[in-house]
Amino acid sequence: MVQDTSRNATWACLPYEHVTSRGVFFGDNPFDYAVPVLYTQLSMAALVSASLQFILTPLGESAFISQMLTGIVLGPSILGKDEVLVDTLYPGRSMYTHRTIGVFASMLFMFIVGVKMDLSMVTKSGKKALIIGLCAFFLPLMLSTTLAYTLKRKVTLEPNLYESLIEIAVFQSTSSFHVIACLLNDLNLLNSELGRLAISSSMVSGLCSWIWLTVSFMVRQNILMTKKNTFPLAALSVAGMLLIIICIMRPILLWMIRQTTKRKQLKESYMISIFLMILTISLLGDIAGLHFVLGPMILGLTVPDGWPLGSAIVDKLESYVSLILLPTYYVFSCSSLDIFSLNLKSTGIAELLALSSFLGKVIGTMLPSLYCKMPIMDSLCLGLIMSTQGITDIINLQMGFLLFVIDIESYNATIVTFILMTAIIAPTVKILYNPSMRYMSYRRRRTIQHTMPNEELRLLACIFHQNSTPSLINLLEVSNPMTKSPIGFYAIHLMELQGRSAPILVAHQQGKRSSIHSNHSEHIINAFWRYEQHNLGKVTVHPFTAIAPYATIHDEICNLALEKRVSMVIIPFHKHWTLHGSEECDNPLKAVNFKILKNVPCSVGILVDKETLSGRNSGGSKPLYSIGMIFVEGPDDREALAYAMRMAEHPNVSLTVIRLVQPNKKSTELDCHMIKRFKMSNIQQKHHIYKEAVVEDCVEMINVIKLLENHYELILVGRQHESNSPLFMGLTLWNEYPELGYLGDMLVSSESNWEVSVLVVQQQTFEGEDMPEGFKLLMEDAFSVNGSISSDTKLRPSSHKTF
Repeated sequence: MVQDTSRNATWACLPYEHVTSRGVFFGDNPFDYAVPVLYTQLSMAALVSASLQFILTPLGESAFISQMLTGIVLGPSILGKDEVLVDTLYPGRSMYTHRTIGVFASMLFMFIVGVKMDLSMVTKSGKKALIIGLCAFFLPLMLSTTLAYTLKRKVTLEPNLYESLIEIAVFQSTSSFHVIACLLNDLNLLNSELGRLAISSSMVSGLCSWIWLTVSFMVRQNILMTKKNTFPLAALSVAGMLLIIICIMRPILLWMIRQTTKRKQLKESYMISIFLMILTISLLGDIAGLHFVLGPMILGLTVPDGWPLGSAIVDKLESYVSLILLPTYYVFSCSSLDIFSLNLKSTGIAELLALSSFLGKVIGTMLPSLYCKMPIMDSLCLGLIMSTQGITDIINLQMGFLLFVIDIESYNATIVTFILMTAIIAPTVKILYNPSMRYMSYRRRRTIQHTMPNEELRLLACIFHQNSTPSLINLLEVSNPMTKSPIGFYAIHLMELQGRSAPILVAHQQGKRSSIHSNHSEHIINAFWRYEQHNLGKVTVHPFTAIAPYATIHDEICNLALEKRVSMVIIPFHKHWTLHGSEECDNPLKAVNFKILKNVPCSVGILVDKETLSGRNSGGSKPLYSIGMIFVEGPDDREALAYAMRMAEHPNVSLTVIRLVQPNKKSTELDCHMIKRFKMSNIQQKHHIYKEAVVEDCVEMINVIKLLENHYELILVGRQHESNSPLFMGLTLWNEYPELGYLGDMLVSSESNWEVSVLVVQQQTFEGEDMPEGFKLLMEDAFSVNGSISSDTKLRPSSHKTF
């Protein structure tokens, strides 16, 4: 065994051996051969990482912490203390293979990082994000390096630590876009207002960090070279590598995109070509004196993110690289770290530098944020997010160790500080920041019931698939758009985030083609624009495309509903029906719907389309739409009735309201007032019917509702009712779809053969719900249809019927 000081490495001579065993039946021990040992190492690292992530994720920890703890568990700190286990699973002869797989995984991972990164966000980030990003880089750099110089002068340090102190301060001050994007994804904050600002700011600070470190490493390599003045040659090599990427490889990638039509998947030959590009550019970067991952990351930046190339690359590589190969890299990164044998003085000084850098990042982020009138708690959380560290910092640290910038003790101490700081930051942000708080509306109700008669009604419809478009257009038609009360219709096409790190929201404009996923949304947008052209002055369509993870895509909807002040968000049910029966959607739409119901700052309607709406043609002779509404009690029923009343004003709509009345129970003033409004507004309307049915329990209620089967094309019901009511007491155990409420579930459940579309309505809830009935009634009167009925009009006696 020979120590090579010029390469900061140890050379060992090992005997040649076969890489695969013949099997235990031939007397071979599989752990004496390279391939079985490698498989065991990969499996162990992946299994421990997944187990730790399963335990730590509910506590708010990011994936980086579980991966680094995997390296500590399998390293010298815990399992590495057992010599028999080490000789079996991590023998010295396997280190070359083990580390090669680890660095190969990190190379592919950083390429994926580059693919998912959108450099245009740097130019679009705005002054606020630009200033925050610059301050978050330069202020901690100045603070930590100043402290390092002070410690070198005032404190007696070990020689190696003395030489590495400034470099440790620099490493602690850097940041990375991808690390912050991963943290935001782990905390489900990518779509939040804070997350968007953090993404934009980290683009700026991360770019500054990479430029600073790249130049520093090149200068350091120039110092280590026996030949002097090699820095200009190294710079020319970097420029040459960039020219190869931009002028040769990027045109090839763009040609691949042009060849991949809408209905074709990416060819395997294209993926092979991309792999060859990654290996080639990594080799060229290594020859030029750069870290071997920087070339693939720059190549990844040139790949257009999103569909078809970026999303295909991420879809094929990310899970395998991140979950199977990458944990091995963290084991390799912690292979020299024994947390029980750390030099306390060196570790304490590294922690002190980390604290100064942390304070610099927090202060550098908070000051411009507060100047821009950002809430102090949001500013603090943004500062914490900008202070997190991850895999790119580990890669930079390893490059510094390779170039003798830091020694092994400083390397281990700095890794410990990375783990501690990130482990504290992630759960702290999760506790302090709740993006749903900004959706709470206490000043004004945003509901259909409280929309003024001559005011524009604003609706927002969520579309996951273009098959929902016909039913939404017909629902828009029966919503009765009028010149005196037009409808502002916001259609948002929701797509899962693939092949990029940052979510986006695209606002489409007529006559302008968006370059981002426009081909996916084109048919949907054109259908709504054609409807707008046929209803000029009555309907204004505002189409959007939102690309975000399903875990946080509800934030896009809530933000848009809050910004546009819509009265109702219409979302599709997670099942859709065809002529051949029901079919489950293959996306987690059900979980998205629950989050929208919980957080959206307005009323919500869940549309269950059983082809009775989408099968109608809104043009031509326009036959009557037969619509039913089941009214029991409560705010959701009042909201559903208010929507039905607007539909009733349409000349081609026939509305039947069935009120279920319990004997010996007095209805609330608000419910009676709403029913009275319906009766008064529909006097002399022959095709509108009001009926009442007296029911005592759930059995009688079900029998009444069964009589309505297949008489209507659309039925409106309220979502929430009192579970302890005699009408619903027996239904709580048989609720198949809780998001639809008791009545909606009864109409839609798998045991129901009804061929009718259902709109389940939930009225916006807010803190004023507990106010006295009399005061609520005064508020209702303020929004009622005043003056719509003359004083001498007599109310036609309504028939109180029992079915």
